Amino acid sequence: MDTRDTAVQHDADTDEHAGHDQHTSHDEHGGGHGGHAEHGGGHGAGHDGGHDKHEGHSPAMFRDRFWLSLLLTLPVVFYADMIQEWFGYTAPTFPGSDLFAPVLGTIIFFYGGWPFVVGAVREIRSRAPGMMLLIGMAITVAYVASLVASFGLFTVEVWWELSLLIVIMLLGHWMEMRAIGQARGALAALAELLPDEAERVNDDGSVTTVHIGDLGVGDVVLVRPGARVPADGEIVQGSADLDESMITGESNPVTRGEGDRVIAASVSTDSAIRVRVDAVGEDTALAGIQRLVAQAQESKSRTQVLADRAAALLFYVAVSAAAVTVAVWALLGDTDAAVVRSVTVLIIACPHALGLAIPLVTSISTSKSARNGILIKDRLALEQMRNVDAVLFDKTGTLTKGEHAVTGVAAADGGSDAEAVLLGLAAAVESESEHPLARAIVAEAAERGAEVQQASGFRSMTGRGVRASVDGQEVAVGGPALLREQGFDVPDSITDAVNGWRDRGAAVLHVVKAGEIVGAIALEDQVRPESRQAIDVLHRRGVTVAMITGDAQQVADAVARDIGIDEVFAEVLPEDKDSAVADLQRRGHTVAMVGDGVNDAPALARADVGIAIGAGTDVAIESAGIVLASDDPRAVVVVSTLSAASYRKMTQNLWWAAGYNLAAIPLAAGVLAWAGFVLPMAVGAVLMSLSTIIVALNAQLLRRVDLRSTAVSSGPSGSTA
Repeated sequence: MDTRDTAVQHDADTDEHAGHDQHTSHDEHGGGHGGHAEHGGGHGAGHDGGHDKHEGHSPAMFRDRFWLSLLLTLPVVFYADMIQEWFGYTAPTFPGSDLFAPVLGTIIFFYGGWPFVVGAVREIRSRAPGMMLLIGMAITVAYVASLVASFGLFTVEVWWELSLLIVIMLLGHWMEMRAIGQARGALAALAELLPDEAERVNDDGSVTTVHIGDLGVGDVVLVRPGARVPADGEIVQGSADLDESMITGESNPVTRGEGDRVIAASVSTDSAIRVRVDAVGEDTALAGIQRLVAQAQESKSRTQVLADRAAALLFYVAVSAAAVTVAVWALLGDTDAAVVRSVTVLIIACPHALGLAIPLVTSISTSKSARNGILIKDRLALEQMRNVDAVLFDKTGTLTKGEHAVTGVAAADGGSDAEAVLLGLAAAVESESEHPLARAIVAEAAERGAEVQQASGFRSMTGRGVRASVDGQEVAVGGPALLREQGFDVPDSITDAVNGWRDRGAAVLHVVKAGEIVGAIALEDQVRPESRQAIDVLHRRGVTVAMITGDAQQVADAVARDIGIDEVFAEVLPEDKDSAVADLQRRGHTVAMVGDGVNDAPALARADVGIAIGAGTDVAIESAGIVLASDDPRAVVVVSTLSAASYRKMTQNLWWAAGYNLAAIPLAAGVLAWAGFVLPMAVGAVLMSLSTIIVALNAQLLRRVDLRSTAVSSGPSGSTA
């Protein structure tokens, strides 16, 4: 076992080899996949922010009622006197033809109009008057007036208008529910990602096909090329490029080998692997994502609350306008117009578009974000993201990979092949070590194609390094403590390089062969290439980018210079991370905090928007409003773009829905009757449905926003739609 001192020392005498963990000493990061963290939320989302106006209904129900009601409406319209007068024809008559309108109209009212009547009663009982109550009142008034007129007790008869009104309402609701169903297809699509069956490997090595529900923790499953992983687990045999785009949004396959975790629903693109299952059913990452999507679709944003209030207010405005309309036309002595105008007001004032304006955008943005590896836990967080002007990134595991890599090699004797020889020598000694720095050296040697000889007599020197025999000569690899113990001085030929590495805070390992230092190797926490792209785009959008870490100041400053960080909070203790967020807020910034560790949780909670890296700990994810399924920092840019686009669609829809009603209600009441313009009831119904269609189509434009391209090429405003 390679045990090396992990104490943090930052002076010139630091043993970088022993102190390799100086980058993370104050910044411990736990493991575990983000999808496991969220245990709340249901699997369905109530439309209209919880107004269950379609409870128990489905698109198929509205479709069936629409087609049958339309069929019954045709003879009612054909025999209507007004229609005959408009089109200049005379419908054939026969005994009973005069009963077409009242008989078929009654069937249409009770069959086609019944969902609206039931919805109206439900809204009355819940004391939440809204669209269904307005529609229910309108068709009931029209039906009663027509029925009374059929018995000669009243003069106005609007059977054909009533029938067309119900048909149009059914069509509008059918289209609306289809749109919502498509937007909410994220949950169904996620559920469909899992295969129905899995190939379980038995103790004797044989393979048995079983239902996915029969898998248990500890089972080993065979995943063939092109097949989906049936459950979360760890690869125990083989390696493959896995397509995880359905979970993380990352389009490029990711190489996974023995010991690596794999996620249910990911696809093995090129090779067969065997996976030991460690999570099934509700415990898988995919199930966690489903819960987050459902929770997000159920949560309300401030804009949704505003729309709900506006819709409720509109009900009272519509009822008041209808009452005034009845009174005015009655005073003018036209009771027929009083009934027709008031019904038209109730219909055209239905807050249908207003009720759809926000929920449809919410559903589309939530499903779109889920497909891009962004899980919205709190709609308020997404809405607030558009106002963020400062992003505070945790360094280790967020901007960097949280694992060391070789960043510099200096050979004492120089020469073109000297670096490769030095790496091969160090890799030979480190090949049996389990230390992270050792693995980084071995990996770099393999990548450069360096010759690695067989070492013997490997032994670890606690706090100093490792030693082994290579080609009959004693070779040691270690930090300053090893040099002090042996009394070695760093050769002049590599002194400048070593001092430069130390100034950056890099871990420096010296290679000693036959009692002489033959070179040195620098290792640093790898900066993610995507970090630079994310920060560049944020800067173009006028966002201040800060970084927080428990690392030494010189380490943090070196990373900040590399990727263009504006402000650095270094050597921050875990319990003080949230104070850095508070500091930015006191300066007037709206702050988004991005982190993945246990010690990031308070800062995530304090920030205006908390964004957790999905590969981080459950605690961090619980504290965040937004969870990134991948560890790509560019997803922060994607969240910002989605926030701006979603808010833009919401406000556009609200302005249209509210403006339409403000203009349409006076026309429906007959304020232009003196000029010869009277809005027919059926036309009012068409206009009301048309406004809903416009809102729905505008919301659908959100699908056109290319979130991924904006992460690397977006200007100040990102994509528009």
